[in-house]
Amino acid sequence: MASFRDILTGSGEDLIKTFYVYVKDKQFFKQEKLGRIAKELRLNTAQLKCAVGFNPDFKELTEVLPILGYDNIDELIQERNELFINDIYKKLSLDNILAIYSVVKDDPESLQVMQYLLENRLKTIESKIEATVNSMIIEKYKAEMRAIYSDGIADIDFAEKRLNKIDSGFRALLNEVVIITESRLIPAGDIFFRNTVLPEEKRKLLNKGLIPVELVEARLEDENISQQERKMLNDYLKLNKPTGAGMS
Repeated sequence: MASFRDILTGSGEDLIKTFYVYVKDKQFFKQEKLGRIAKELRLNTAQLKCAVGFNPDFKELTEVLPILGYDNIDELIQERNELFINDIYKKLSLDNILAIYSVVKDDPESLQVMQYLLENRLKTIESKIEATVNSMIIEKYKAEMRAIYSDGIADIDFAEKRLNKIDSGFRALLNEVVIITESRLIPAGDIFFRNTVLPEEKRKLLNKGLIPVELVEARLEDENISQQERKMLNDYLKLNKPTGAGMS
């Protein structure tokens, strides 16, 4: 029995072995065929479409497409993309999503496509959270976002867009500035000196030990920082600066 991950990561030879047993089912229409195959594999049709659709080797297996009821790969990819963007942990579990990221990160072509898909998927999830404030969705969203950074799915452009949204409640919800800093996508000093990063976010960076004292002192030399940030930085130095050093 092939699992979601088995199909997602299987070689071309493995996929042929998995699906060629269904080659005789020509009398079924596409959705009936997909449903029957998925049921036998103990998956739903969304999982089956995404497992084969995100498998980097599947695009070369044109002989398998008719078995699944497709005339061409573009039709499958379109359905895969719509599912990935719009499903919020219902047909595709969090584990399914994380498995997809673990495969995509090692395939440059898939990773490039994922940049587009990811932006739209997050819009869907965040809109749902705003509408429902569902705690289960929030926890899964947090886990997914951590994986996006730790697996290298997020690129610099993605991180820059998130950092530029100064009024984003989701950035605070995720403690995202810390996650971005720990991912090393953008240097810690660069992030720390930005006015779009709030004092409270900078305090969390400091508490995590991600910013050296020298950068705090350098930041305090900027006369244009807010009074709130200046107080926070001075309070931090009082507690953390080596005894006998001067005060900014």
